[in-house]
Amino acid sequence: MQTKELFFPIGQDGIEREKSVEPRLSFLLSLCLLIACGPGDPKNLPDIRIINVNIIDSEIGLIKNQTVVIDDQMIIQVGDATEMTKVDANKTVDGTGKYLMPGLWDAHVHFAYIEELAPSMFNLFLAYGITSVRDTGGKIDFVRKWKNMAQADPTAAPRIMIAGPLLDGLPNVYDGSSAMVPELSVGLGTVEDVEHQVAMLDSLEVDLLKAYEMLTPEQFERVAEMGKNRGLKVTGHVPLSMSVIAASDAGLSSLEHMRNLELACAGNADQLLEQRRTLLNQGKNDPGGVLRSRIHSAQRQNAVENYDDLVADQVLAVLAKNETWQIPTLALNLASTDRQFMREDFRESFAYLPDSIESAWRNNSRTFAESEIPDFQQTYREWKLNMVKKIHDAKIPMMAGTDCPIFFLTPGRSLHLELESLVEAGLTPLEAIQTATQRPAEYFDIDDKLGFIKTGMEADLLLLDANPLEDIKNTMKINSVFRAGRHYDRNALDGLLE
Repeated sequence: MQTKELFFPIGQDGIEREKSVEPRLSFLLSLCLLIACGPGDPKNLPDIRIINVNIIDSEIGLIKNQTVVIDDQMIIQVGDATEMTKVDANKTVDGTGKYLMPGLWDAHVHFAYIEELAPSMFNLFLAYGITSVRDTGGKIDFVRKWKNMAQADPTAAPRIMIAGPLLDGLPNVYDGSSAMVPELSVGLGTVEDVEHQVAMLDSLEVDLLKAYEMLTPEQFERVAEMGKNRGLKVTGHVPLSMSVIAASDAGLSSLEHMRNLELACAGNADQLLEQRRTLLNQGKNDPGGVLRSRIHSAQRQNAVENYDDLVADQVLAVLAKNETWQIPTLALNLASTDRQFMREDFRESFAYLPDSIESAWRNNSRTFAESEIPDFQQTYREWKLNMVKKIHDAKIPMMAGTDCPIFFLTPGRSLHLELESLVEAGLTPLEAIQTATQRPAEYFDIDDKLGFIKTGMEADLLLLDANPLEDIKNTMKINSVFRAGRHYDRNALDGLLE
């Protein structure tokens, strides 16, 4: 029997790539071991095989007619279906005419933003094919509880990476003073406060740190320094007292929402920075949320109207050099103008929320939709989309995140909206898929375990009824989800939603 390599590399152009001897030997060895188990001894058979399926590879695109074998939460075999007809398993999933891709990430979520919604978020994420999430801010005891629950039963929950509370200065923004600013942060008055907080979070085994807008430059630099020394990436918003370049140079690992990036890309960026520092000093006794909104209102439109392409190119060159990742959260950033939450296909997801939240979201979203869209918001919308394309063209790594459940963004469902928005901004469907599969795994240095459909990877997978490379909206045509090797067929997914 003539065999092909373990992972048959055919790109979207249909061209077969160069093969090597080692993968072929690996394929033969694995195949022999699987056949040796024999169909008469189910105890020794792998758990699942997915036959005759088209794979969406995160790097090269479409690979047709493959068989994928899963055992003990891992992918143990991937190969051409015609070469693997004798490989058996305890369960067979027919992938004929279907498309298998890595499980999706939502790289910006908040379990603590609406605490009563948190118990529903596991099911919502899995039902929409989100097998991993990155929680970017909440009280440490609260977010640790959900991470611990997910780790205790990984097949019933998404993988959860946590930052703990937002590390903010004083006055802090998310101080719990209202429903719009729940207690997601800690206000830190000194550099010593920063040191104690970071040390405590590290002892509780957070996966990253999140810096916020009211930190002083000295506090931010200490967060970045301690994060680097302890192997913790530092994500967040650029502090209002700093420039984007200064924050990136100091060690900002990733920037959420492109927040305050517009202030750095203006021809009058230096003047705006001095003005912000004055406003911060004048408002130091005001609530953090009020002060931040005042500064954004004073500067955002000014900055966008004074946008300078050459200045932006200089800023993006620094972000590229420092590998300061970007999480644009377009699902959130475009909501005030596009009002996607009024789309019927999106509002269907409200039915899966707890009753009190569903009622509030339906009523409040209608009220918001009746408000007029200011002219500047349309201009700002175009700035955001253009900036995402510039970030992509500058080869700055990017991840897909939503900020759910803020602004009527249903957990799980909103990630598919994010992928749509990234394609609208100029990414190809494959590039958009990369931001929710391969890239987050690279960010956490676990791309040897996740983000691809290859032997030795964890079995977090999404089986679709249509090709997402032809239309990114096809990521919503979910046939099955595999989480740590557990198979949720369509009936099981509908059960999670119920």
